[in-house]
Amino acid sequence: MNENPPAGRGAGLHANRQDRELEGVFEARARDWRNGAVVYQVLVDRYAPAADLEAKRHLYPAPKRLRRWDELPQPGTYLEDRKVWSHEIDFWGGDLASTRARLDHVESLGADVLYLNPICLAYTNHKYDALDYQAISPEYGSRDDVRELAAELHRRGMKLVLDGVFNHMGRNAPRFRAAEADPASPFRDWFVFGAQYPGGARAWWRAENLPELNLENPRVREHIHAAPDSVVRSYLRDGVDGWRLDVAFDIGFTFLEQLTRSAHAEKAGSLVVGEIANYPRDWFPSVDAVMHFALRHLTLRLADGRLDATSYGAMVTRLIDDAGIENMLKSWIYLDNHDTPRLATTLPDARARRLAQVLQFTLPGSPNLYYGAEVEMAGGEDPSMRAPMRWDLVEAGHPALDWTRSLIRLRREHRALRVGNYRPLSTRRLYGFERWTDRVADTVIVLVNPSDATVSETVMIANSKLMDGTTMIDLIPAPQSRPLRLAATLLEVEMAPRSFRVLRPETAPPGGYTNYKRVQ
Repeated sequence: MNENPPAGRGAGLHANRQDRELEGVFEARARDWRNGAVVYQVLVDRYAPAADLEAKRHLYPAPKRLRRWDELPQPGTYLEDRKVWSHEIDFWGGDLASTRARLDHVESLGADVLYLNPICLAYTNHKYDALDYQAISPEYGSRDDVRELAAELHRRGMKLVLDGVFNHMGRNAPRFRAAEADPASPFRDWFVFGAQYPGGARAWWRAENLPELNLENPRVREHIHAAPDSVVRSYLRDGVDGWRLDVAFDIGFTFLEQLTRSAHAEKAGSLVVGEIANYPRDWFPSVDAVMHFALRHLTLRLADGRLDATSYGAMVTRLIDDAGIENMLKSWIYLDNHDTPRLATTLPDARARRLAQVLQFTLPGSPNLYYGAEVEMAGGEDPSMRAPMRWDLVEAGHPALDWTRSLIRLRREHRALRVGNYRPLSTRRLYGFERWTDRVADTVIVLVNPSDATVSETVMIANSKLMDGTTMIDLIPAPQSRPLRLAATLLEVEMAPRSFRVLRPETAPPGGYTNYKRVQ
């Protein structure tokens, strides 16, 4: 008896084994909340006004100023005695309790994760100048408020990520003041002093208010992450689910990897995402994920016409291949945040903006939505992009709000967009890609025409499970879009300027017959 099956049968058995193996991969990805999560970012001071602002006024002593909620941030002057700009100590009065009171909105968007900019005790409004990592700024509340916020998010099926600023502290930090005043201080070697540094100590980008920590000192690392009562571990025990690490590229590969191991040892499955503008490939496994600086810049350049589809596709595909899909799925795709002009200002053309957002929500990764983007808040350079949330715009029928919810709903409803693999399509003037899993019905095809001209093109889809004659259904219906039908792996498409198509195969057409009956 011939023990070798015919070639066709052997290929089928091999395909079945592959399917079973892939099924396990995608099921494991889907169980990991970090993959493909929608992240909603909040500046606590600017998100929602406190219930009783007058009762908090004493927390903002001069030269700090408590502004009205309807005032917009304005550039200030440099305060030499404080080593900060005056707009860094303008406050609007939001706190953790007021943020918790607005979780209905965050939940209604469909977000999976609430990410807070720094909340620890600090002098400025942005809190990137920590005085004490273990304490919460009194303007915001207390550690109990953090615990209550985490518990409420978990009750709603969401997670909480905090901003960790572990490269530097604030010059008013008691540890730094003691070290600066006394060379014999036990905290002297927590920092790096020298006459060559402006202000006498090494500071982040020479900003005297931000003296850098000496991470080579084991006691510093014990305080930040290594000891059981460390900052990273204690907040995770409070219910926090992960950390976004400020200027993580300055922390370096070795110390990041140590911190990430500490976080995972304290809470398995916690997230460590680094603010890393460098090429991401070699930063794993030092961190679980990165913020996609490169992908943001590429996508904005594609959307506003500075980059053609072919170049964009080649660079994005290389980035994904080099970084690895598992790392990309956890990494944050952002188009704006507290450090950049807002998207509505960067891309004033609505077609360009929507094209960029479609890519943000369909490429592999975790879309990071900056508060107010859902109602197209505008804002330019710092501090304009940090204006208070426009709650007056959050109303039924707001077109941008409806659009944002539809994009988030699209991700939640389509498994491939959350945890699927990525495969570029064979295109010339368009950019296209496929998100796919072990199940052919999950397949999502994305095509964009970023140019100012109508493009007609033949596109090949290299998916062996897609059947000849399959009708492709638009997941974001567009007026005047002609129905598409797959013919021997090919799609004939005509796309208007700055348009997009997001498609899935119809694997169970009406009438009871499907040629997908033996292909899943």
